[in-house]
Amino acid sequence: MALNKNALIRYKTIDKCLQNSYRKWTLNDLIEACSDTLYEYEGREVNVSKRTIQLDIQMMRSDKLGYNAPIIVYDKKYYKYEDEEYSITDIPLNENDMNVLSETVEMLKQFKDFSLFSELGGIIQRLEDKVYTEKTKQTSIIHLDKNEGLKGLEHLDILYQAILKKMVLKITYQSFKARHASVITFHPFILKEFNNRWFLVGRTPEKKPIATLALDRIESIDYNLDITYLEENFNGDEYYKNTFGVTVLGEEHVQEIHLRINRSNAPYVITKPIHHSQEILERNRDGSIVVSIFVHINFELERLILGFGDSIEVLKPRLLRKRILTKLERSLKNYSEYKDLL
Repeated sequence: MALNKNALIRYKTIDKCLQNSYRKWTLNDLIEACSDTLYEYEGREVNVSKRTIQLDIQMMRSDKLGYNAPIIVYDKKYYKYEDEEYSITDIPLNENDMNVLSETVEMLKQFKDFSLFSELGGIIQRLEDKVYTEKTKQTSIIHLDKNEGLKGLEHLDILYQAILKKMVLKITYQSFKARHASVITFHPFILKEFNNRWFLVGRTPEKKPIATLALDRIESIDYNLDITYLEENFNGDEYYKNTFGVTVLGEEHVQEIHLRINRSNAPYVITKPIHHSQEILERNRDGSIVVSIFVHINFELERLILGFGDSIEVLKPRLLRKRILTKLERSLKNYSEYKDLL
C-alpha cells in the first residue's frame, strides 16, 4: 500500500502523543498536534480534518500496515494506548521485513563515507545492529562494486552539506596535469558520480564555464565566508543531457554518432543503452545492429568505444572514426613491438 509523506508524519505524531499517558488526548488535541508537526515539516499551514485523523486511527488499529495499534477510547472522549508500553516503532519484524532490511543495510554501507543521513544519528549502524541481533548473519544476496582504496570519499559529506547550505568553498586542488596544488574559490552546485568516481560541479567567482573537480584530487576543504554564494538554478539533468561521462563540451561538439555493434554484444547495448538518446537504426541479418547516439565527443566516450574492442565500429562522424582508428593502430603497434613476449 502506497503511503504519502504526510500520512506517515501523522501516524508518527499520533503515536508520540498516545505514548504520553500523563495527558488526556481528545480528537481535537490529536488534530492540533498533527497540524503543528506538519507545519514544522512543510513550512506552511496544512489542513488536517477531523475525518483524516479518524481514518488515521482506524488505519493504525488495523493490520494493513502491520501496526495493530491498541488504541482505545475512554470516557467517550479520550484516546490512549491500552498497552502503555506500545509504540508503532517497536513492531516486531517479520521474516520478509528482515530480508529486505538486511539487503538495505548492505547497500547503505556502500556509502558509509557519505553521511547523507548524518542528522539521523548513525541510522545505518543502528539499523544494522537491529537486523543482526534478530537474525543470523547471512551472505548478502546483493553484491555491489566497491573500491575500498578510492580516494576522496571522505570529502563527500562536507561537500554535500556545503551545497545544501549554499556555502562558498576554498579548495586545495591538484589535477593530474598540475605540478603543484592550488587554492580554488568554488561555488558548489551538485555532486556527480561516474564510473565509480565522484566529482564536484560548480563555478569559480569569475563565472567561467561550469567547472568539474574530481574528489580524489582534492587535498583539503575550507569555507570562504567573505564571498556571497552564487545563486544559480543549475539543473544537472539538463547540463549533462548530451554528455556521456562528466566532460561537457560546447554545443558545437554535440554530434550524431553511428556505431555498429556485433552480434555477441548487441543484446547488451539494447538492454543497457550507451546513452539515453540511443536509437536502433538497423538490425542486420548477421545479428549486428547499428545505433545512433547524440552526444559530445569527449574522452569518456572514446574510452567507452575502445573498451568494446573489436565488437564495435564507428561509422560516423569521420573525425571520431579516424581518432579511434589512430588509437587502435598505436595499441597494435605496442603489441607488435613486444610480440616476442607472447
